[in-house]
Amino acid sequence: MNEIRIYYEGDPALKPGFHAFFDELRVKAREKRLGLRLIAAEGKPDRDFAIAKRNHPTAWNILLKDSEGPLPANRDDSIFWMVETMESWFHADKDKLAEFYGAEFQVSALKANPKVEEIPKRDLVNGLKAATRNTNKGAYHKTAHAPKLLESIRPDLVRMAAPNCERLFEAVLARLA
Repeated sequence: MNEIRIYYEGDPALKPGFHAFFDELRVKAREKRLGLRLIAAEGKPDRDFAIAKRNHPTAWNILLKDSEGPLPANRDDSIFWMVETMESWFHADKDKLAEFYGAEFQVSALKANPKVEEIPKRDLVNGLKAATRNTNKGAYHKTAHAPKLLESIRPDLVRMAAPNCERLFEAVLARLA
């Protein structure tokens, strides 16, 4: 393995947020003299991942994507899930959400379930929109707000609340050990 390439499902605008969120992994990779690249796999993440595996055979190619529902049964050791969507990770760090959105943020509009991967996609997105509707930044908007939220949420809290995020960190850290 000469580098780690994480293909994430989503807009290229999310890259700075993922860059900050995965800082621990980037530092460990750098210590091992390996690159860790983050690549947006916008509309066709499965296709981009298949191409990456062919074009970069000496890299560990990872696909990070939304499950869009309960976690699929088949699990590849290079495919990791944001269950049900990336927004579940935001629910793991409500303090940072409140800090980002300010005084009018309504935390009570978010599901209280500490197991954020069990919150259905509809409830994740609707809860964020309701909680942020009256803030100065306006209602939650994925491309406008998610990059900054990814930069600010604390990975340790997400890892505790989202077992599939923890699985990703553990797998990468084990390969870098």
